[in-house]
Amino acid sequence: MDVEPAARKHGVPDDDMLHALRHHWRAFETNDPAVTMFIGPSRSGEPLEVGVVQDDQGVAVIHAMAARAKFLKGWWSQ
Repeated sequence: MDVEPAARKHGVPDDDMLHALRHHWRAFETNDPAVTMFIGPSRSGEPLEVGVVQDDQGVAVIHAMAARAKFLKGWWSQ
């Protein structure tokens, strides 16, 4: 799986992105039907949000950062 440069904007290591994808807790579509958002743990257990695009060019990680409250509220926290 490719990791686009934009996915590294927030400093998440590639290995953590891929770990979160392999061990994700949640996956859901976004407003863009080509993009799926995954919520999963980094190698140290920190919740990450990882955006993946799948199109005729293949599959690539385009976004990764510490999971924001809007993705965790009601599921991970109150």
